[in-house]
Parts: sequence; C-alpha cells; structure tokens
Amino acid sequence: MNTVTKKELVERIAQRTGLQRNDVKTVVQSFLDSVVEELGQGNRLEFRDFGVFEVRQRAARNAQNPKTLVPVHVPAKRTVRFKPGRLMREQGEATTATAGGSAVAVAAR
Repeated sequence: MNTVTKKELVERIAQRTGLQRNDVKTVVQSFLDSVVEELGQGNRLEFRDFGVFEVRQRAARNAQNPKTLVPVHVPAKRTVRFKPGRLMREQGEATTATAGGSAVAVAAR
C-alpha cells in the first residue's frame, strides 16, 4: 500500500482533466478547507457512493496508564468518523480479493 500526497493527487487530476496544476490545487484545497469547516461546525457530510463524514462525541472515561498502572481521566472529545459508501466498499472488497490486495482492481476502474 502506497501513500498518495495531495501534490500527487493534484498532478493526477491535472493530467486527467487537462487543467492547470494551480487551478486543480486551488479547487482541491478549497474542497478540503470546506470539509474541515463543515466538520468543525458539527455538520455531517454525505457524498453518495463515496461515503459519509460525521462528527461523533466520545464520552469521558477513566483509563489506566499501561506503564505505571495509575488511573487517568480521559476527557470527552469530538472525533470524525468516516463510513465508506457503496463504491468505496466495492473497491475495497475487489482489492482484497486480488492476490495480496494488489492494485490490479484499482487500475481496472
């Protein structure tokens, strides 16, 4: 499994669409900023077939320091949860069904 950076993603989109890299970079950054802003306001983002981003409230709890075994209070906090949509699930199933989870199924799309 490889890591794809925003720069690499922008380059791929620019090549596929024929748009200038700077224009693509502006759109991608604007999209990411909008996602962060909406999640920061506690909104749910739904992208059909791709997935859903939502903010969840984690309750406060008592935990234990594994090294010292001292009880520690962990305060409540908000976390972001991503639930994959249909296409994402199908892609994941197709990728894991191939030998070693190779990118063969990804390239077929």
